[in-house]
Amino acid sequence: MLFSRLSSLVSPRSLALALTLTLTLSLGACSSARPASPPSPAPPPAPPVTRASLRTDIDSMVASAAFRNAHWGILVVDPATGDTLYSHNAGKLFMPASNMKLLTGATAMAQLGPDFRWRTTYSSRGAVRDSVLHGDLIVTGRGDPSISDHMRGGDGMAPLRELADSLRAHGIARVTGRLIHGGDAFPDSTHGFGWSWSDFDFPYSAGVDELFFNEGFTLLTVRGAHEAGRPVTVQAQPASGYPRLRVTAQTVVRPPPVPGDTVRARRSRRANLNLYADGDTTVVVVGTMFPDDSAPVAIAHRDPALAYLTALREALGERGVRVERGVTARSEGDTLGPMAADGDAMDAGAARAPDSLFTFLSMPLRDVFAAMSKPSQNQVAEILFKTLGLERTGVGTADSGRRVVERQLAAWGAAPDGFAVRDGSGLSRHDYISPETVIRVLDAMRRDTAFTVFYAGLPIAGVDGTISGRMKGTAAEGNVHAKTGSVDKARSLSGYVTTADGRLLLFSFLCNNWTVPVRQVEDVQDAIADRLARLRLTSR
Repeated sequence: MLFSRLSSLVSPRSLALALTLTLTLSLGACSSARPASPPSPAPPPAPPVTRASLRTDIDSMVASAAFRNAHWGILVVDPATGDTLYSHNAGKLFMPASNMKLLTGATAMAQLGPDFRWRTTYSSRGAVRDSVLHGDLIVTGRGDPSISDHMRGGDGMAPLRELADSLRAHGIARVTGRLIHGGDAFPDSTHGFGWSWSDFDFPYSAGVDELFFNEGFTLLTVRGAHEAGRPVTVQAQPASGYPRLRVTAQTVVRPPPVPGDTVRARRSRRANLNLYADGDTTVVVVGTMFPDDSAPVAIAHRDPALAYLTALREALGERGVRVERGVTARSEGDTLGPMAADGDAMDAGAARAPDSLFTFLSMPLRDVFAAMSKPSQNQVAEILFKTLGLERTGVGTADSGRRVVERQLAAWGAAPDGFAVRDGSGLSRHDYISPETVIRVLDAMRRDTAFTVFYAGLPIAGVDGTISGRMKGTAAEGNVHAKTGSVDKARSLSGYVTTADGRLLLFSFLCNNWTVPVRQVEDVQDAIADRLARLRLTSR
């Protein structure tokens, strides 16, 4: 039910300007050194916005000669009345980029609930005697995405140390066998359909698995030696043992500064520093660094489960729990065959099932959603996508997650030809949605019991997340709650805005296939959002 009505507006006086002016006058009155400068005149109020002017303004922006070759899709709806305030190509399909996370996150909220938690089970295979596990420690995950620096106050190792403490509380101080990746909750590819292979070493394209550590990447800090000719040093965080490193980079003499060209000197700190994968797990650090300089470089994990287990073994060691036979991930050929009490393989007829020790629960979905949405974290979205498949169909694959999302969209009234879902994050170039589909999702969440969590978890204009630097100084600042989307030739902004007279509106701005600078596309989106925030629907 989408029809139309709009209004004029009065711009509110700037409180910040008033406070600044008062402070300036007060300080001037107290100072005898010199008189205070006269205050700057207040900026003129923004012109009122009416339905007619809104339409005219948006029409002129998207019809600009700069966007002659661009594909714009825009839909603005007042859900209280069902009025369509503006529509342009609203039923057409667009590559949404990270606006796909709106679909994934909303479906997860509706299907799993904001209090959902992931479970990771720790089991032993072998007898425990005198604080020694004579066998293997098995870790069976279901995709917990919250073991990361980002979600754990800057220390992604902290929850793993807590797990080590739990193991000691269960009477285990030494493991004679291995630390093993158990189960296969996410049995398909660790990467999404249609992702670029050339991007797999970058954190935004890291793969995901049921055991997942630090959002799929390690931060390497590379430091030059004190003098030229010496090797550089490399420190990995949050865990030091993964990935394997081979360092060939050297410290070189810093060139003399070039007068008037200091930017080049600052930018050349890293010189030719580079990383590349040598096989699946070894990372080679090559290039040059200047003496005493440092540079952070992030590298994606090629084996997510191995990264988790390696970090866990390190945390166990910090708590005095020794794992004698190392780490075995599923990708390295482990079949979880039965083990004898001394850790050696048993005959099949004498098989012993693992004994459950304890289960670790993740932080709740309400917190994970915000950690995904505000910075637009791809890997958390992919884990949500597979978790939907696992929890609702019993199969934790992208195809199963896709079916769950598609069924949910249909239940919310989205047209069958209004979406094409191929991953959970929008990194795939094969995802397509229409503005109408996005509005259906936003409206469904507006009516959902989890709306407060969903609304608060979206980036806020001028405040946080991917739009912390956008719409500052406008009526949209602190008002617009919206998800961005950004891949090459695709920019999206969709969410909620409250008008000047307190009405919540739903909007979706999708743009593909332009050739102007990206900032021009974002400027149009921001300008429309500002006009919606200054709208008064109670007057014509």
